[in-house]
Amino acid sequence: MLKIKEPSVAGSFYTDDAQTLESQIKSFADASKNGYEYKTRAVIVPHAGLVYSGRLAYEGISQIDSNVKNIFIFAPAHRVAFEGIALSSFDRWKTPLGEIEVNQDICRELTEKHNANFNDDALAPEHSIEIEVPIIQSVFKGVKIIPVLIGRADYKIIFDILAEYYPNPENGFVISSDLSHFLSDENAQKLDERTAEMIETGNLDGFMFEQACGALGIAGLVEFANKNNYSLIRIDMTNSSETTNDKSSVVGYGCWFLYEGDKNEFIKKYYSDLVIHIAKIVLRSSFTNERATINYPQVLDELGACFVTLEKFGELRGCIGSIIAHQPLVTDLVQHAKDAAFNDYRFNPVTEDELKDIKVSVSVLTEPRKIEFSDEEDLLNKMVPNTDGIIVKDGGYQAVYLPVVWEQLPDKREFLNSLKMKAGLSPTHFSKTFEAYRFESIYIKEI
Repeated sequence: MLKIKEPSVAGSFYTDDAQTLESQIKSFADASKNGYEYKTRAVIVPHAGLVYSGRLAYEGISQIDSNVKNIFIFAPAHRVAFEGIALSSFDRWKTPLGEIEVNQDICRELTEKHNANFNDDALAPEHSIEIEVPIIQSVFKGVKIIPVLIGRADYKIIFDILAEYYPNPENGFVISSDLSHFLSDENAQKLDERTAEMIETGNLDGFMFEQACGALGIAGLVEFANKNNYSLIRIDMTNSSETTNDKSSVVGYGCWFLYEGDKNEFIKKYYSDLVIHIAKIVLRSSFTNERATINYPQVLDELGACFVTLEKFGELRGCIGSIIAHQPLVTDLVQHAKDAAFNDYRFNPVTEDELKDIKVSVSVLTEPRKIEFSDEEDLLNKMVPNTDGIIVKDGGYQAVYLPVVWEQLPDKREFLNSLKMKAGLSPTHFSKTFEAYRFESIYIKEI
C-alpha cells in the first residue's frame, strides 16, 4: 500500500484551494521577468510563503530543463534539530494540485552512500521543501522528487550528492533558501548584494548563516560550480517589501541558475547584441539628453569589468575601461562608453556627426591573476598569445593590453616591450619590483 504524505503547510504558507493555487502560479508565469534562453539543471530559489517569494521561486524552477525526470530539493530544517540529512519514507507527497512521486530508489541510495536517514518527523512540519512542490507540479509532468532536509551537517555532503547525480541529465536540483532575515530594507539590500557577490564570484570566504538560511545547500552548489568551472547566473533579487510595502523589517529573496561554463561566455553567447545596443544608446543619448530605458537581464547587474573601444574607419577613436570588477557590469559599460567617446585624452571628443561612422566593441574581463616569474625570459615563456591580456606594473608605472592587441603585436617580446612603453617605461626596462598580471576577456564586436 502506498504511503502518501498529506500537505503540512497548505492553508498557511500557500493556499489549500486548488483553483486559487493554480491561478496564483499562473500569475507568477504571467509576471515572469525571466528572458533567459538557457535551460539549467540546478537553481537556487526562495522558500517563503508563495505570496511573498512565489514569483522568484517560479522564475528559478521554470528555468530547469523540461526533460529532467527527477528533482532533488535541498532545504534547511527550521523546526526539528537533527544531525546530517533527512529523507522522506513516503511514496508520494500530496498538495492541493495532486500527488507527486518520491523517487525512493534514489532515497535508498542516499542512505547507503551518503549517510542519509529517513526522518519523517523532521520533514512533517517543515515548509522549506513543500513550498516548492506545487510549482514543480505546475511546471513538470511526471517528474519525481527527492526531498532532502539538511540539519547539522557539512556542506560537502551536498557537494558529494551533486557530484554523483549531476552527470545524469535526467536529474535536476533545487536549492531552497531565503537570504537575510528581519533587517531594514536598506540593510537587507546591502547584505543580500554581498551574498550575491559571493555566490556569483564563487568566493564564499566569510559566508555566514545570517546571510542565508539555506547556506549549506548554497555552499554545496557553489563548490560544485567552482570544481567544474561552471557559473551561477542571477535571475532576480528582491525582498518581502515588494509584497508588504513594509521596509522596516524584511526577508531577502534571490534566485540563480547554474550555467555550464563561464559567465562572460554566457553573456557573449546570449547578449552580445544587447551589450553593443546599450553602448550605442549611451552614445546617442549623450547628444540628445534623453534618458534611455533599456530592459536587460540581471546577469548584467553582477559585478563586471569591461573596456569599451570605439573605431572609425578601422582606426582607434577611443578606448577606456576597468581592470578590476568593482561595480555592476552594466554600470561599467555605460560609464566607459561615455569615457571612450569623450574622456580619452589621446583624442578629441566624439562629435554627433561622427556617430554614424563609429563602431563599438566591448571586452569583458576576468579577474587578473599575478604571473610568477624569475626573469624576463621566464615571463615571456608564460605569456599566452591571443589568450592573455597583460598588465605590467613597476612603482607608479602601469599599463594594460587587452588580448585583442595580439592581433597587432603577435610577437611576445614586441608585445611586452610595447606595453612597457605604454606604461612610460623603457622597452628594455626590468627590475626586481616589476610585476605582471594576466587576465582573459571575451570580445564583443559590432558587426
